[in-house]
Amino acid sequence: MKRLKWPSWLPIDPYILLLLGTVGLAALWPARAAAADVASGASTGAIALLFFLYGARLSTREALDGLRHWRLHVTVLACTFVVFPLLGLAARGLEPVFLTHSLYTGLLFLTLVPSTVQSSIAFTSMARGNVPAAICAGSFSSLAGIVITPLLAATLLGSAGGGFSADSILKIVLQLLVPFVAGQVLRRWIGGFIARHKKVLGLVDRGSILLVVYTAFSEGMVQGIWHQVSPVRLAGLLAVEAVLLAVMLALTWYGSKALRFSREDRIAIQFAGSKKSLAAGLPMASVLFGAQASLAVLPLMLFHQMQLMVCAVIAKRRSQDPEADLTPAPAAESRIAVGTGTRSG
Repeated sequence: MKRLKWPSWLPIDPYILLLLGTVGLAALWPARAAAADVASGASTGAIALLFFLYGARLSTREALDGLRHWRLHVTVLACTFVVFPLLGLAARGLEPVFLTHSLYTGLLFLTLVPSTVQSSIAFTSMARGNVPAAICAGSFSSLAGIVITPLLAATLLGSAGGGFSADSILKIVLQLLVPFVAGQVLRRWIGGFIARHKKVLGLVDRGSILLVVYTAFSEGMVQGIWHQVSPVRLAGLLAVEAVLLAVMLALTWYGSKALRFSREDRIAIQFAGSKKSLAAGLPMASVLFGAQASLAVLPLMLFHQMQLMVCAVIAKRRSQDPEADLTPAPAAESRIAVGTGTRSG
């Protein structure tokens, strides 16, 4: 029998449906009491494992080679941690007409988290861009975000990010950075195994995100915070995020052109500089916001789904540009990232 495949003409990625289904599961059967403690511990362990695999996948040689392209990485970091937050601050004027204070806090937090790794690589490869640069840019952004995101949250969110403290940074470093470094150290011995089982290990990417989403939204249901969000407010949030994504896609594409980057580099900058990581944002939000994390990550979840659908369309069109036929395809080894859980980044 042939394996069933998701119809290519459907605009919604199946992983997005799994995310929505996980939210529905948390609404109907939220984890409570001892079950909540088990789910919280499991999600913490799953995210640590996820970043361990990120470290084990990234070639140290690729990372060192990527440092040579410093202009591209500085551009991506500036888009992620300067331009995005400035747009988030500019959106403050939309409160309280379009957004409640809680939704605006979540929107501002969304602008502070690092870029994606896996999906940036996949879309850059699909569009025939500079894949090694996308690998390094996404990885550098994730590592920098472990420190920069909590500091920005403390500065811009103030009392809204009430869970922030020196202990918060320590928890984030222990959960994200330490496993990443451990993966790098052990890559010499386990790198080959991970490369051979990339499809199976890709399930860890997706599964860990689903587990964290379930834990966060279960806590929100138990705390009874969902009565604060009306359908009208959600529609307003989606409209604001659509504008935010459109602005960043335009700025990264035309801005990098003004800076005279090559077509391949512009593709990497657009996909790495316009995206936000659900994998990094969720555990940070759980530490920084505590019981309010589920409402705080709602804008990030919606933006994550939106960016995947829009960037998939853009990447497909970029791959069909006549200009793409005039440039050599990315190195074959760089394509290993495609199809390894790229939707969860």
